Amino acid sequence: MSENPRETTPSSDDVGPAEPGGPEAGVVLTAGEAEAVVLPENGCRIGSLRIAGTELLRQGARYGSFPMVPWCGRTGYGRFRNGGVVHELPANAAPHAIHGTGRDTVWRQNPGTTDRAVSFCYDLTDPWPYPGRVTQVFELGESELRITMSVEATEDSFPAQAGWHPWFLRNLGRGGEDVTVDFRAAWQEERGADHLPTGNRIEPLRGPWDDCFGMPDGVDVALTWPGELRLRLTSPAEWVVVYDEQPEAVCVEPQSGPPNGLNTAPRLVTPIDPLEVTTVWRWERLG
Repeated sequence: MSENPRETTPSSDDVGPAEPGGPEAGVVLTAGEAEAVVLPENGCRIGSLRIAGTELLRQGARYGSFPMVPWCGRTGYGRFRNGGVVHELPANAAPHAIHGTGRDTVWRQNPGTTDRAVSFCYDLTDPWPYPGRVTQVFELGESELRITMSVEATEDSFPAQAGWHPWFLRNLGRGGEDVTVDFRAAWQEERGADHLPTGNRIEPLRGPWDDCFGMPDGVDVALTWPGELRLRLTSPAEWVVVYDEQPEAVCVEPQSGPPNGLNTAPRLVTPIDPLEVTTVWRWERLG
């Protein structure tokens, strides 16, 4: 399946934390021609990924590549149930709650940083109703970036999701062609008028997309900037959201469950059974 680019109006995927008030410290990883900058004070997002000096991610405080945790995409009407208890979350993409709390949080750097690897964590707190800890590990190689995120329950069990929301530049700005996005999904989640999955699985449709796809053998998506670079994004996770309705960038979002999954496909995190998700981005230069 290949992308068919088309400019449309921005969606609530563009909702993000406020612009920071001043400069922030980034942690720089380097490996050969690759350089990644992680911004722990801005939601522990990747603020920059450069290959031989070429930036791959859309720049700006709301962009780069941010973690989605402890839920991914929209949680319907800001509510989810855990057993007999219904919890309310802030409707930051009214009427829904979107993309979790991790991207709005300052993360702590863990010991053991090297030129190629670093890890961070933060403690779950309000508005999330359950105590826990989230850890994110970044490992940069000369031709790949591996990211692992885990969610731990420190007291009561709770449903949770984890994933990433990278904003890949549509055009690398060197006079080349726009990116193409290729993948083979087993199904597409039918999207209702409220932007939530209806529960029906349909044959994958052509883009443009703001849609969730099922890949039961693991996420595997290729982004190709013809004549310049190819990046293959993989994950053992079985779900991916593709969002390409803005002219500046395309988003390929591996995640542990579908949008509204806290309600429709809950994955329970317990003190002895954490949630762990990994994604690997591998690239090769074409020019």
